[in-house]
Amino acid sequence: MSGVVVIGGGQAGGRAIEALRGNGFTGAITLIGSEHHLPYERPPLSKEMLLDPASSKIDWVRPAEWYAAQGVECWIGVSALSIDRTAKSVALSDGATIGYDNLILATGASPRPLSIPGGDHPACLAIRTLKDAARLRLFMAAGKRIAVIGAGFIGLECAAAARGHGAEVVVLERAPRVLARGVPARISALYAELHRAKGVDLRLGVDLVRVDGPNDAPVLHLADGSAIAADVVVVGIGVIPEDGLAAAAGLAVDGGIVVDERGRTSDPAIWAAGDVTRHFNPLLGQSLRLESWQNAQNQAIAVAKNIAGIETVYAEVPWFWSDQYGINMQITGIAGDDAQEVVRGDLDGFAGLLLQLSDGRLVAAVGLNAVRDLRFAKQIIQLGGTVSAEELADPAVKLADVAKRMKG
Repeated sequence: MSGVVVIGGGQAGGRAIEALRGNGFTGAITLIGSEHHLPYERPPLSKEMLLDPASSKIDWVRPAEWYAAQGVECWIGVSALSIDRTAKSVALSDGATIGYDNLILATGASPRPLSIPGGDHPACLAIRTLKDAARLRLFMAAGKRIAVIGAGFIGLECAAAARGHGAEVVVLERAPRVLARGVPARISALYAELHRAKGVDLRLGVDLVRVDGPNDAPVLHLADGSAIAADVVVVGIGVIPEDGLAAAAGLAVDGGIVVDERGRTSDPAIWAAGDVTRHFNPLLGQSLRLESWQNAQNQAIAVAKNIAGIETVYAEVPWFWSDQYGINMQITGIAGDDAQEVVRGDLDGFAGLLLQLSDGRLVAAVGLNAVRDLRFAKQIIQLGGTVSAEELADPAVKLADVAKRMKG
């Protein structure tokens, strides 16, 4: 069978298939997914599904009936083993081989494991699949002790959900601040204070050296000689792009599958989208790898349009969100610690924006319960015009008006 083969049953794979059909592609489409599920959205795994352990709602990209109606062949629970670029075929774990005219790699990323003695302890789990979330939900209750390794977004969302259910939570982070990779230092300080105020035992600048103990009672040992007993250990220390299949096939890889602004790899018949890609963004003038819902969806849509014959450049301002303790944080642009910072609204009261300027242009914004202003800040970044710090800080100046002026 030829046509389009999509490897990866996550958000990017599902949205690529949806967009192929939505943009007039009538050829054969085959989905190869290693999980025993059709494509679903992953953000709820560390948000809604943990906040409400009784909820059974799953955010499917499309229901099973849709794939059947659209003539999409779904090979679920099957992994791709290798790509033969000369024959334009993929060898699968069930012994089959499938041919393609165009191949989309949407293989995503896998949780980074703990590389310490006992890092593979049965009580250590990551949050990447429905199975992971279902297992962790069992510990979302008073009387349970949850240890979280890593104070990134996944780790802190899990911590917030657990505290909401009355569980005891300790968070261990090697870095000197929380959310170090994602937000400026001022936002990190606010969230560290927030979690401590909610009863989280947050420890920064610490090293975990080993995990031992019974399967249902792990013990975490720190470099300072202290030990922490827990019922479960959540590992949230980042992810590794699943680019091994691409690398073995001789495609360009650099901390992710290298693609151009249209999502094409170094082989013109092979495309990639989502967390696994390092893509060139002409709007930002740089190559980057993003781990976000927006990127997985919109890059996949761009790839599908190009395969369908609609020339499309993927160039968007990055956007990400996190929900913790009822506070909605949204981030747009690429935040850093060396830009000029402007506060708009009541940031300390979790109702404002932290804006970052470089050479008179807005380059990043972090909004706390500030959805409307954040939306216009994203537009201003995309438009690229100059704006003064005084304007941005002045509540009498509407960001909507600033964006409108730039458009004009």
